[in-house]
Order: sequence, then C-alpha cells, then structure tokens
Amino acid sequence: MEELPDIQRESFLDRLRTFKDKQLIKVVTGIRRCGKSTLLAQWQRILLKEGAEENQIVSINFEDYEFKNLCNNDSFYTYVKKRLIPGRRMYLFFDEIQRVPQFEEVVDSFFINPLLDIYITGSNSGILSSELATYLSGRYVEIKMQPLSFKEFVHAKKLEQNLPNAYRQYLENSSFPYSLCIERTGINDYLESLYNTILVKDIISRKKITDVFQLQSVAEFVFDNIGLEVSSKKIADTMTSSGRKTDSRMVENYLSSLVETYIVYKVKRYNIKGKEYLKSLEKYYVADIALRSALIGKKSMDAGHILENIVYLELVRRRYNVYVGKIDEAEVDFVAQSQDGNTYIQVAATVRDEQTLERELRPLKAIKDNYPKMILTLDDDPQGDYDGIIRKNALEWLMEDL
Repeated sequence: MEELPDIQRESFLDRLRTFKDKQLIKVVTGIRRCGKSTLLAQWQRILLKEGAEENQIVSINFEDYEFKNLCNNDSFYTYVKKRLIPGRRMYLFFDEIQRVPQFEEVVDSFFINPLLDIYITGSNSGILSSELATYLSGRYVEIKMQPLSFKEFVHAKKLEQNLPNAYRQYLENSSFPYSLCIERTGINDYLESLYNTILVKDIISRKKITDVFQLQSVAEFVFDNIGLEVSSKKIADTMTSSGRKTDSRMVENYLSSLVETYIVYKVKRYNIKGKEYLKSLEKYYVADIALRSALIGKKSMDAGHILENIVYLELVRRRYNVYVGKIDEAEVDFVAQSQDGNTYIQVAATVRDEQTLERELRPLKAIKDNYPKMILTLDDDPQGDYDGIIRKNALEWLMEDL
C-alpha cells in the first residue's frame, strides 16, 4: 500500500487564511473522508511555520481515545482553560466535536475571548450544515470541503503530462484522498463501505428511517440520473411503477437527507431573461463519480453528463453559486454567479460535429448580456471563439489557477 501523499488543499487553506484571527468560529464541513481533519493538521503546521509556538495551539480530536474523558462539557472546558496563556493569541482546534453533547456551550464561552481563534469539524452524523445556524448563530463561517479536485489529483499522481489519462484515472479511482493509497482492485470495496457508512450513520440512524430499501432506491435513482431534470414526483412515480410504492413527500425527505450529507448536490434552475429562481425540476450531481460507479455500476457512463458533474463540482469549489439556466425554451447547463456577475457555461463531451456545436451555441447566443460565455469539451482542439463565446478544453480549464 502506498503512503498517502501530503496534498496541500490550497483552495480551502486560502479560506482559512482569509478568516485567520477573525472573531468567527471556522467550521469545516463536508462529506465523510474528504480530508477535513487533514486540513486542520495542515493549517496547524502552517501556523507553526509562520511563527506561532506549539503552546499557542490546543488541539483535540474527540475520536482519539486519549481524549475520551473530555467528551463532556466540564472536562472539555477545564482541559482547554488550563492551557490558555493569558494575554496571548491561542489557536483552538476541536475535531469531531459532535462527540461532546451540547458542545456549543463551551465553544461559545471561548468565543467571547477575542484572543482565541477557533476551528472545528464535525461528522455529518452529529452536526449537519443546516444545524449550524442553531448551534452557533451568527458566530461562525462555514468552509465546505470536497474530495480532491481534478487538479489536486493530477498533482498528487504526477500526471501533468497526460491529462486524458489522468481524467480516466480520476473517474475510475475516485477523488477521495485515501483512494490514492489503495490498489485499484480495492477501490470499490472502500467506496461501498464509505457509502454504507454515510447511509447508516448519517441518514438512517439520525433520521430514524425504517424503510432502508426505499432510501437506497432514491439514492440509486439520483446517481443514475445526474445532470437530468428530476422531481420528487417523478422519482415517486418511477418507484411506484416498479412495485415500490411511495409518495413525493417521502422522496423529498430522502433527497434532503442525501443533500445534507454532501453525497449529492441539488441544483436549482434560474430564468436568465426573467432573472428569477425557479422552484421545480432541479438537477442533481454526485460528490464522486467512482462512488457512483461503485453503487450503480458503469451502465450509465454518459461522458457528457459525467463531465458536467465534474465541472459543477469545480464551480462550487471556486465558490460560485451555480444554477441551471433557462432561456426561453432552451437550457444553459450552468449559470455560475459571483460578485462580478454571471458566467454561462455549456458542457459537452465533444462538439466536433457541426450540428452538436450549433446546438450548444444556440442558448448562449440567445443571452444578450455581456457576461462571459463558454463551451467546455473533451475535444483536444485549439481554443475556439464564436462571436465572443469561447470553446476550450475542459481538462485544461480544470487545471487553471484560480
């Protein structure tokens, strides 16, 4: 087994740099095994390198047996309090903090001290993103982590000279960091175990779901239909017609649970002309394509929708708000919104066929504003320009510096 390479997660480290020494609790969330604990360890090393002394850092991983006795508020508070140095900046790291019942009471008591810089992570089975507003109202910033980006994967595997091969490996071997040190034959077993843990610990036990088979059916439907418009009614009707009777409300509950654990992402639609957000026929994308293959097999290896999934995850990583665009009766794959405005993106495996190219260009041409418009493809061709609409290779785009 290979040793896991030390991959600097720069996009997330930059977020920590932005909020360093600010009186906000930094909460790192994300799907299981995406690297949250490793990120905090990297950040501690950076702090030491930049001049912090070891006694200025208090780090507790509540999953470590060494700290078992600190999983109650009194012991937790006392342990940290004894290590604070009066008048000095201190950095507090609390990993898997959900193991401490009502941890927010202790965290709040440290928060009021402006010299304490606080960082926490929590398993999705114990602290969901949607609950942070209740636990730490107005006092935190959430840093949403993902598994490895294509660029991080390429650098870790040293595949910069052959991006098509790197992309194939990225899809087959998984973007979860630990997959880098697992033999290819063991990847599916690892991913199936991860998937089952998310379902059992983060959804079934937490939500007290009794019909596990229905939850699995909804998950499989979503995984099988990435990039397609779906609704809870459509899923319920499909399941009912297959002999698994259910209703839209139940399906909606399952979909919300899957989104909360970051195993899937829900993307709403945006009316470009009307500048309004639409409430129906969302699309879903998955956290990792290899995880999808482990669950449903490779029967649905649609190159276009898979690339679309990868592009969506990268846009989220680049901190865009992402929507599916509607322009008259046509659709734009992504409207990526930032403080600078919109970027409109079409994604296709190939546009070498003239009819396909025209089909992808048509919705972009219908948009009359001057924001950037592009088509991303797997075609290994020179960059093209169609009256301001840029066509470029998606793999090169994925490797761009932010």
